[in-house]
Amino acid sequence: MSLTHPFRALPLSLLAIGLASWAHAADLPARPSAGDVVKLSKPSDWRPLDPNNTLYMELPSGRVVIELAPDFAPLGTANIKTLVKEGYFDGLAMLRSQDNYVAQWGDPNAETKPKSLGSARAKVPGEFTVPMANDKHFVRQQDADGYAPQIGHSNGFPVGRDPRAKTTWLAHCYGMVGVGRDNDTDSGSGAELYAVTGNAPRHLDRNITVVGRVVSGMALLTGLPRGSEAMGFYGASEARMPIKSVRLEADVPEAERSHLEVMRSEAPIYKEVVDAARNRGGPWNKFTPNYVELCNAPIPVREHPKD
Repeated sequence: MSLTHPFRALPLSLLAIGLASWAHAADLPARPSAGDVVKLSKPSDWRPLDPNNTLYMELPSGRVVIELAPDFAPLGTANIKTLVKEGYFDGLAMLRSQDNYVAQWGDPNAETKPKSLGSARAKVPGEFTVPMANDKHFVRQQDADGYAPQIGHSNGFPVGRDPRAKTTWLAHCYGMVGVGRDNDTDSGSGAELYAVTGNAPRHLDRNITVVGRVVSGMALLTGLPRGSEAMGFYGASEARMPIKSVRLEADVPEAERSHLEVMRSEAPIYKEVVDAARNRGGPWNKFTPNYVELCNAPIPVREHPKD
C-alpha cells in the first residue's frame, strides 16, 4: 500500500486557496470581546428589572429570578401573577429535568388531587404570537434565521417576527420560560412552567406561550438531577426539589431584593456587544464566521453597582 501526501491529492488551485485561507485566518486582528465591550458601558445603558414583572422562586438551593414579558403574553403573565400572589406555587416542586432540554415545575399531584388554582383561570388562550404593535422596543439583528423572517431583541428578550403577518413572538433560547400545555392551545394556565436548560429548541417557537426568561439562578435548574422516567419526569420514588415560595419582587422587602439590571438592547453599545460575538478576534481565534445565532447573542445582566 502506498501513501499519498494529502497536499499532492489536491489540485494546485484548491491547495492555493486552502493555504491562503489558513494564512488569512491565522492573522485575525485582535478585537474586543463581548465582555470587554460591556466594561465600557455607562449607567444609562442599563435598566433595572420591573418589580411588578419579576418573580423570585425560592428553592432550598437558592433563588431563581424570572423576568416576565407581558408585552408578548399579556394574558399568560397576568394569570401567573394571580397564581403567585395567591401562593399557588408555595410547597409545590420541580417535576422534570430532561437532559439538554428543560426543567419543569408545578403540582406533583395535578393528576390525582390537584391544588386549587384559586381565582386564576384554568385555561388561557395560547399566546404563541402577538401583534407586532405590542412590541415597542424591537431592535433587529442582522443575521439570518431559519425560524423567523426577522430576529432581534426587545428589552433584552430574544424575538422573532414576521412583517407580512405583522406578528412577533419570544424565541426558545436558553433560559426562556414557557407555559406547559396539553394538545389544546388553551390548556396552559401557567400552573406548570418550564425553563429551557439545553440547546435552544427553536422548533417550539410559535407552538407554546413563552412568558419570560431566567435572569439569575440558571445553575440551580441545570444542576437538577435528571428524571428517570420518560421525558425526564421524576418517578414516584425519586426525590423532587421542593419550591419554598414564589413571590413578585414588588411584594418582597427592599432589603431582600436581588437588585439586578439588564443591558438595554436598544442602547448603541448593545449592537457592539452582538458584533463582538459575531466577529471574534485573534489571537486565539483563527476563524470568524461574521455570524451569530439569535440565542448566542448575549444579553448582559449584572447586579446594580453599589454607590
